[in-house]
Amino acid sequence: MGRGKLRIYLGAAPGVGKTYAMLAEAHRRVERGTDCVVAFVEHHDRPRTEVMLHGLEQVPRRTLEHRGSAFTEMDVDAVLRRAPAVALVDELAHTNVPGSRNAKRWQDVEELLAAGVDVVSTVNIQHLESLGDVVESITGVRQRETVPDEVVRRADQIELVDMSPESLRRRMAHGNIYQPDKVDAALSNYFRPGNLTALRELALLWVADRVDEYLQQYRSEHRVSKIWGSRERIVVGLTGGPEGRTLIRRAARLAEKGAGGEVMAVYIARSDGLTGASPKELAVQRTLVEDLGGTFHHVVGDDIPAALLDFARGVNATQIVLGSSRRKTWQYVFGPGVGATVARESGPDLDVHIVTHGQIAKGRGLPVARGARLGRARIAWGWVMALAGPVALALLLSTVDLGLANDMLLFLALTVAAALLGGLLLALGSAALGSFLLNYFYTPPLHRLTIADPKNIVAIAIFVGVAVSVASVVDLAARRTHQAARLRAEAEILSFLAGSVLRGETSLEALLERVRETFGMESVALLERKSDVDPWTCAGRVGTDRPLQRPEDADVDMPVGDHMALALTGRVLPASDRRVLAAFAAQAVVVLDRRRLQEEADQARALAEGNRIRTALLAAVSHDLRTPLAGIKAAVSSLRSEDVEWSEEDRAELLEGIEEGSDRLDHLVGNLLDMSRLQTGTVTTLIREIDLDEVVPMALGGVPEDSVGLDVPETLPMVAVDAGLLERAMANIIENAVKYSPAHTPVLVSASAIADRVEVRVVDRGPGVPDEAKDRIFEPFQRHGDAPRGAGVGLGLAVARGFAESMGGTLAAEDTPGGGLTMVLSLRAATARAATEHTGPPPPGTGTGARPESGPGTGSGPPDPGPRRAERTPRAGSSVPQDPVPQDPGHPDPVHPERQVS
Repeated sequence: MGRGKLRIYLGAAPGVGKTYAMLAEAHRRVERGTDCVVAFVEHHDRPRTEVMLHGLEQVPRRTLEHRGSAFTEMDVDAVLRRAPAVALVDELAHTNVPGSRNAKRWQDVEELLAAGVDVVSTVNIQHLESLGDVVESITGVRQRETVPDEVVRRADQIELVDMSPESLRRRMAHGNIYQPDKVDAALSNYFRPGNLTALRELALLWVADRVDEYLQQYRSEHRVSKIWGSRERIVVGLTGGPEGRTLIRRAARLAEKGAGGEVMAVYIARSDGLTGASPKELAVQRTLVEDLGGTFHHVVGDDIPAALLDFARGVNATQIVLGSSRRKTWQYVFGPGVGATVARESGPDLDVHIVTHGQIAKGRGLPVARGARLGRARIAWGWVMALAGPVALALLLSTVDLGLANDMLLFLALTVAAALLGGLLLALGSAALGSFLLNYFYTPPLHRLTIADPKNIVAIAIFVGVAVSVASVVDLAARRTHQAARLRAEAEILSFLAGSVLRGETSLEALLERVRETFGMESVALLERKSDVDPWTCAGRVGTDRPLQRPEDADVDMPVGDHMALALTGRVLPASDRRVLAAFAAQAVVVLDRRRLQEEADQARALAEGNRIRTALLAAVSHDLRTPLAGIKAAVSSLRSEDVEWSEEDRAELLEGIEEGSDRLDHLVGNLLDMSRLQTGTVTTLIREIDLDEVVPMALGGVPEDSVGLDVPETLPMVAVDAGLLERAMANIIENAVKYSPAHTPVLVSASAIADRVEVRVVDRGPGVPDEAKDRIFEPFQRHGDAPRGAGVGLGLAVARGFAESMGGTLAAEDTPGGGLTMVLSLRAATARAATEHTGPPPPGTGTGARPESGPGTGSGPPDPGPRRAERTPRAGSSVPQDPVPQDPGHPDPVHPERQVS
């Protein structure tokens, strides 16, 4: 059974109607007689969506228990048993409840597709993994539910469900998305016109890129060479001269004028040896074009204008940018130049821009290459020179008498010209024809093939000998020039290859693409097999041709060792190109091995770090956690003892010990949990603009009164931070300072503004820390000096630095003048522009503290659109609250807020 087909309705924003569109598609298929079932669709109590479910067969869901509540998920086994032709699966980015068959719903969809079931699904643009940071910067909401872009790109069909921001806000105002009491909050937060417009632009651009991939594939499969100006693609022709930077910047400005414009700089390595390219300048220009968002391409071509036009048409370019010629006036006798030739032969589908620059007529210009050393045009001109030239010269000399010696010199010049154009064979023909004409027309007796004077016989023999000798030398020089040009082109390519090795480039696909462009092939694949009897598998490929099953099926195959080969399709390469191809093949294998070694190293590093954390955690649990537990147990056992009569003072003292032990235990567990979340990357931040004097005082709950002095001016600029994370980081820093500060010597907490940063300094008068240990104290499970075992597990400062860095800040230690240690927390100051764009009620579904992923479904889609009352952040060092995810008015299921509006 073949693999099923995937169709995705991609929503530009929540509420545009993607689920409704999917259900409408299902009804159309059912009417056509297709076996279509609903595997999972959530209508969120929206009447119009719920009505669309009527008349469609629904596969019963699977019920799972999570935290004492029952939730329903798609029953993959039931759908596979039902084996429909088409299954509807809503919300592709959804995270399943623990205990499900797969962790993510897109993995469920992969199983259905592998079983031959066609799937129609939905997803919103903000859930694509590559756009997470962009969406967060626009809306202020971090989408924790994501789906890999490649999963969506592999879909057989992608349909964009779009709606103008005004229409979507009107739909919201009519109560078609959220309940009426939530509409105002949603319109003023997540569903602001600016947010919706930005999300719409992201969706349109992403789909445009996907459509462009389909277009390139279609053009390649149908051999379409004519340019279709579907989008602006600008090719910049580089020569390696200093004017290239001007051309690249000019092309970038042209690309900015059209939405989605691309810039592709191309350097063509010529095989005629006449190149003034500077490798250093080319490297600078490559960096410049990549910094401006373009791409750099290195291509080998004998005919520069033809190669440039072939490249432009191959990438479906619409414009070519070239610089004015650097040649001097006299050099135009060699031809019109590359720019004029490209402009003449570009045709009506390519616009050619000739850009002026400061290097005009300052450099040695280059004539237009006329093909290979013995190309068709060159051979044709050689035949003309070898056959027609002597005849025309004989007719010309018949009108004037220059003498036999001068006549021979003129015929000898024609023979040399024939050798330059057509090589040795044509030169010999020209010499033979010239000697015949000299004998017939200019050697007595005239108009006869006999020669009366022996001196003339010697003269004609010398003429033939000189002609052949000169032709041989000229032909040999041409061959050596051609070989030198080939070697130079190979050297340039190998130099680029060596540079990629030194730069540590590890992208196999980029290297294969470079091979494809260099040799002008349709596709390139790296094949491998484990042994001689195993089938070949594809380790990496580029191009649009059909996948290769074995190297023998390719037009060119380059074996690398016994079990790897580089396979190319498109044309047969000459033997002279195989040396360079062998270097590319060897480098491809090295890149593949390096990538696999890097993956294994990353896995080993992660395992080693996990083992280190587990070892340290076990050490902490074995002692530091048992100490407060032992104290609590001893106090409780004493209170329960029936043979001792405790006084009220004793009872209060024991209860106080229980409370202190519980607080210490809570503090230790909280830091352990926070560090584990930092290590696994599950702590996400909600950056808001707040005043420091609102947060810092709240961080003093875990220290004795009068142990800290505050100096936080109200005039300080606001800071862009997560209030909950900042409070806990400050609490850990202050508690650490109070712990080591001498008795009756308060810790000073001060703040000041420096440029675009706000610094918070926590100053103590303790023993201080040596310079070599200042960084080590921020590592997990590190305690400096002779700190008692009961003082903690050494996580407070590590957690504080982790929280600071997650908010874009820094935490460092300095010496306090006069003795002691100063912790410097540097935070980003909020700018006036940022305040204008991002202030207002909190974004949907957010609180004051960080909300790590504590369960399935958190963070997918816009959560609750209305502002929430700020929750009291726990005491310093406590763990992140694990309360249920807030109820979203549009998402009745509190564990599945990613089930979005449709």
